[in-house]
Amino acid sequence: MTDRTELLEAALEILPEGIALLGVGSGAMFWNQAAEAITGYASMELLGRPIPAALELLLLDSALHGERQPGMGPQPGMGPQPGHGALVRLRHKLGHELQAMARVFVLRDSLGVRIGSAVVFHPAESLDALPHGETGESEGVEASQTEVEDRLETVFADFTSGGLPFGVLWITVDQARDLRKTHGAKACAGILEKVERTLVHGLRPGEEIGRWGDYEFLVVSHERTPEMLAAHAQTLAGMARTAEFRWWGDRISLTVSIGAAQAEMDETLAQLLDRAQQAMVTSMQEGGNRVTLAQGGQACLPS
Repeated sequence: MTDRTELLEAALEILPEGIALLGVGSGAMFWNQAAEAITGYASMELLGRPIPAALELLLLDSALHGERQPGMGPQPGMGPQPGHGALVRLRHKLGHELQAMARVFVLRDSLGVRIGSAVVFHPAESLDALPHGETGESEGVEASQTEVEDRLETVFADFTSGGLPFGVLWITVDQARDLRKTHGAKACAGILEKVERTLVHGLRPGEEIGRWGDYEFLVVSHERTPEMLAAHAQTLAGMARTAEFRWWGDRISLTVSIGAAQAEMDETLAQLLDRAQQAMVTSMQEGGNRVTLAQGGQACLPS
């Protein structure tokens, strides 16, 4: 016969929100599947162990609120209050920052003695953990972003565990935005498809490309050094220039601006993407049709 504890655990496991049950010492006693998906930390990594520093704001500080004496008001800047939602900043196991809405409840036994805390949390949906390009105008972009993001997180986790070096190329089509205004959405979609098909032919084995915004692509590359990554990006930029596109008899020349960033051990995935994006913006500001390599937090044009 199924006991009461098993029923309760099964019910908590199927909830879409992250659920953490903490003992008096703030060690995790229960961590459901949604909590694993949100934070990247598996329950086996946390149960009966101290909470990682990356999650302390959500769990340790939250549990401390239950220790206040009755009648004491909330202290400002201390995170979520019991029974109320509050925005807290966490760090995913892969390194990028995530923000979550959390509620904290103090758990007491039949005599009123505190025996632990329950934390209920979910991602702040309006905030995106990783930088992307603008979306909303083109079909299928969000689905492509999800696929590339999954690949990025897998490759980044492997890299931080001593795996292969990798980098990213943030690519934007210089003419796409203006073309959409002058020739319409179908012409813009046609250009982007043409550029993507052209770039695919220049990818190395094991590389992937996907849409990263309405006018942008992201390439996940395993080039071994920043210089090799930049050289590869130059090759792709040259291939994009050969992509001839015609629309109602008009021949439209195509170019791309690329930001290249090689992953470093002391940065998060979000920081890597931010460097690549800033390098791409530098390429655009310099007139487009070029590659900028991000090094040491700064962007520079490779010779």
